[in-house]
This record gives sequence, structure tokens and C-alpha cells, in this order.
Amino acid sequence: MTSTGTDTVDSCNNLALRKAARYLGATYDKALAPTGLRATQFSILQKLSTQEQITITSLADMIAMDRTTLATNLKPLAREGLVTVEPSPTDRRARIVTLTPDGLARMKAALPYWRTVQSEFEESFGQDKAARLRAALEDVLGTGFHPWAE
Repeated sequence: MTSTGTDTVDSCNNLALRKAARYLGATYDKALAPTGLRATQFSILQKLSTQEQITITSLADMIAMDRTTLATNLKPLAREGLVTVEPSPTDRRARIVTLTPDGLARMKAALPYWRTVQSEFEESFGQDKAARLRAALEDVLGTGFHPWAE
């Protein structure tokens, strides 16, 4: 059986995306290491810094992560006192995530490290290409799949 070229592992969109994500994720993790944050944790704190409080479900939607994975990622942040996770006063089934003052301070302390690696990537990859990459990746989120739908 011969391959058409579009059904090989070399043309797998998922593999290409995950390889790049692991590469960039490790690069950002390394840059943020002095702050004690991983890139995913930094992103969560950064998103929370723009919200007074938010449900786990809404935050998961904002960062395109399933609720269970987000809850797992929030546990170490809560243990360190960087976020609080409490039942909603209006809906006991919902959990509200809030950034603490320590969490805001840690996120702000991490910003210079993030800015440095962000600039280095854009310098190496190209600012225009990086902007197009972000736009293309954002477009992926609109392809109509519902990976976390119940």
C-alpha cells in the first residue's frame, strides 16, 4: 500500500503542533524557572489578573483547557497561596477562582522573564511570523471541534 503523502505521521497536524508546543513550553518553563512558576501556571495567573473572580469552567474556556486539567493545575497554585478556589455563593456546584495578592505579586515578578523569552522568540522567529502564528492558532480554536463537551 502506498502513501498519498497526506496520511503519514509527517503530515499529522496534531504531532506538528505538539512538537512545537513542547519545544516552546520547555523554553518558557526554563525562562520562568527562577520565579518558581511553569509556563502554564504563569498563563493561568496572567489570565486571572484580568478578572476579579471567575468560575473554573469560565477560566477553562478562556484558556482552552478541560476543567479537570485546570483544577489539577490550580492545586499547587492554591497550596502556595497564589489563588483561592472556593464554592460559589450563588451556585454550590460552581467553584470560583480568585488571584491572591501573593499570586499577583508572583505573576508581576515573572513578567520580566516572560517578556525576555517572548522577545527572544519573536526576534528569532520574526515578529510578523509570530503574530501570524498566534492568529492561525487562534483560528484553530474556531474549527468547530468540541473536545471537552460532555
